Amino acid sequence: MNTQNTGGAQAPVKAVTGMLVLAWALVGIPLLYGVFVTLTGVAALFG
Repeated sequence: MNTQNTGGAQAPVKAVTGMLVLAWALVGIPLLYGVFVTLTGVAALFG
């Protein structure tokens, strides 16, 4: 049984984690801004 890692099949965990954090930041920041603007508008309308 061969237990050697070939190295080409998997990306390093730190690189994948960095890409995941970057992707969440690119999606999350505008999303949070939109929620903030919406809630501010609702507060001005009803408050």
